[in-house]
Amino acid sequence: MKRRSAGQLHPPLRGPFNPQRRQAVLALVSGLLLPGAAAVAAAGLPASRSLADELRMALAAGKPLVVMASLDGCPYCQSVRQSHLLPLRASDGLAVVQINLSSRQPTRNFDGSAVTHDERLRAWSIRLAPTLLFIGRDGVEVAERLQGYSADFYSAYLAERLALAQKRIRG
Repeated sequence: MKRRSAGQLHPPLRGPFNPQRRQAVLALVSGLLLPGAAAVAAAGLPASRSLADELRMALAAGKPLVVMASLDGCPYCQSVRQSHLLPLRASDGLAVVQINLSSRQPTRNFDGSAVTHDERLRAWSIRLAPTLLFIGRDGVEVAERLQGYSADFYSAYLAERLALAQKRIRG
C-alpha cells in the first residue's frame, strides 16, 4: 500500500475496486446517458404555496395532486424524491408538491385560508415522513396514502395508487 504524503487528503483514484473511482465513473456515465436527470434532481420538489391553485392546475392537466409530507434531513424522503417523484415529474408531468413537517412556511388550504405546512399536516393527522397523499376534486383523497419507504416494492405501490387516483378523478 502506498503511503500518503502529508498534504494528500484523499487516496488516489487508481485501482479497479476503488469505491471513489467507481462513484465518479457512475456519476459521469449517468450524466452522459441521462443529461436531464441531473437538472431534475437538483431542482427538487416545489414547496406548496397554495394547495387550491396547485390542485386546480393538476386537475386541469387531468392528474391528481400528489402531496409529499417530508421532513428535513430524512434519508427516506430523499429516496422517494430522487428515485420516484422527480423522475415521474420529469417524464409524466406528475403534479407534486412537498409540505414539510415542523415547517412554519405558509401555504393556502383548498378553501384559500392561510396555514403553515406543519398545521396542514397536523390537520391531516400525518406523523410519519415520507407520506404521499393523492388529492382529487374538492381536496378529497382519492387513493390510499403511501406511508414510509421500502425500496423493494415502492414503485409498484406508487404506480397502483397513481392509477387509482387517476381513474377516480376522471370519473
